Amino acid sequence: MARTKLVRLADRLRAFPAPAGTRIMEVCGTHTVAIRRFGIQKLLPETVKLVSGPGCPVCVSPDSFIDEAAALARQGVIVTSFGDMLRVPGSRTSLDRERAAGADVRTVYSPLDALAIAESTGRETVFLAVGFETTAPAIAAAARKAGEKKAANFSLLTALRLVPPALQALISENTGLAGFLLPGHVSAIIGLQAYRFLASRGLPGVIAGFDAEGIIASLLLLLEMIARGDRRVVNNYPSVVRDEGNERSRQVMDSVFAPADAEWRGLGMIPQSGLELRPAFAALDARRRFPSERETTPARRGCRCGEVLRGLIDPPACPLFKKSCRPDSPIGPCMVSAEGSCSAWVLYE
Repeated sequence: MARTKLVRLADRLRAFPAPAGTRIMEVCGTHTVAIRRFGIQKLLPETVKLVSGPGCPVCVSPDSFIDEAAALARQGVIVTSFGDMLRVPGSRTSLDRERAAGADVRTVYSPLDALAIAESTGRETVFLAVGFETTAPAIAAAARKAGEKKAANFSLLTALRLVPPALQALISENTGLAGFLLPGHVSAIIGLQAYRFLASRGLPGVIAGFDAEGIIASLLLLLEMIARGDRRVVNNYPSVVRDEGNERSRQVMDSVFAPADAEWRGLGMIPQSGLELRPAFAALDARRRFPSERETTPARRGCRCGEVLRGLIDPPACPLFKKSCRPDSPIGPCMVSAEGSCSAWVLYE
């Protein structure tokens, strides 16, 4: 029965009479991977094109952040991180290379794991705080726990980013987008109200889940909204996302972090699009604890990851794609991350 329903949805999507040149952005990297894995892009009408957005936290982190983390590792600090960050190349090195050279770089699955390492070793330990609104509350909770325990040897190197300001920056470029497939996990935290600016720009959005049926149904709903001029944001993932989001998670996040201007790969500096530690938690700021001069990051020759993240090109348009830049030897973060568009295109195309 479920398969029959899926087939019916797929047939409706394929036959939908969308106008030529309809461009929809799937914001979330997890959606990008799921769409490619399920082959959903092949079900779209010929008049509809899906483009990737800046919803991969590893991908949007600039080279300068990797350079900062590598410099900490060379100083003898234990650097802890989610696994994807280790292979991302900075301007001259990566954390994987620093670990191979003898630095203490460790993969963790939670910021609390990093705090436990600091407690058990007694050594200076830095956690790379990377992610969107999804991971920020858990990192904030770990910061509060470190404060309660008076962990003097634990700190955060932050590169947390906020999704709505990035989308505002994107649509200000007039990219010709007709609508957005919005991220489910981020929306579980921020709710519908954070996307109100889309309606004011005449753009609809649908918050979607991650299984094939949920994505296809959400794309079909979005095309129907575009066709009738419905410019709302609709929650099509009610099993996980409440319209008001998760107020408690936002409270925890806001108690530790404050919005700040932040640099995004491909998008540049976006006002109030990042999170920095509030003064009460300044002792946990690795940049204050280990001040160092930032290297000037040279442009990465040939890599067009930034344009992929803005939905301007598909990965094969990059001259390095599947040539010098491959999953076994990535040059850009879009090929490194499990949520990266380039990686998804190689694995599922």
